[in-house]
Amino acid sequence: MVSQKTRIINEQGFHLRSAGLFSNAMGKYKCDIFLISNGNRVNGKSIMNIIAAGIKCGAAVEIECCGEDEDEALKKALELITSGLGD
Repeated sequence: MVSQKTRIINEQGFHLRSAGLFSNAMGKYKCDIFLISNGNRVNGKSIMNIIAAGIKCGAAVEIECCGEDEDEALKKALELITSGLGD
């Protein structure tokens, strides 16, 4: 298992488009991917789980990946979040 903490920098946080972008990208990996924020641990491959978590701009988020391609998945997840999730 690998994990890393970061902050959401885009102004809208995780909304429909950004959650879709993130979950689609994470769906390409075999490992389990979770987003942990405000005590909630949600499936990073589920657009509905991400939206339901209500992760807003400035929120601290821990990305947790567990499985055979965990390093690549964590790298991509961090890239997406630090680039503003397409916004």
